[in-house]
Amino acid sequence: MKIPLKDILFVLFQFLLIIAFAFDFEVLSIIFPEVLFWIGLLLFISGAFITVVAVLHLNIHLSPFPSPLPGAKLVETGIYKLVRHPIYTGLILAFYGYAVITDSGYRLLIATVLFVLFYIKSLYEEKRLIEKFPNYTEYKKRSGRFFPGL
Repeated sequence: MKIPLKDILFVLFQFLLIIAFAFDFEVLSIIFPEVLFWIGLLLFISGAFITVVAVLHLNIHLSPFPSPLPGAKLVETGIYKLVRHPIYTGLILAFYGYAVITDSGYRLLIATVLFVLFYIKSLYEEKRLIEKFPNYTEYKKRSGRFFPGL
């Protein structure tokens, strides 16, 4: 299978953002109130849980690339019944949560860029999924992009 260049660029940019997130610059520190620490912790744990559940549910259909794999099946059950891109959802929640836990304005910025990337990537991914799965349009009507009902 030849991987489209656009797929490679999406994954490369995503990978670079995840690497950038691993670093922090104290000059962009934000001291959040303690209550936000606990909200951040809840976001981080929830995001990690959602990501693991979504990855396990996809099983052999998992790919970092937005174009569906040959022989892939459209998964519409479990968490995918409510949300079309739960891995992105989980990562977004976990990244924002960790940014708040670590009082990092820099990580908040990276998490926001990652959110925008996931949104753009999901638009492209959904075009590819509609090409492969004619019933994807109906599935879109029944599920949210990142959150149920949204």
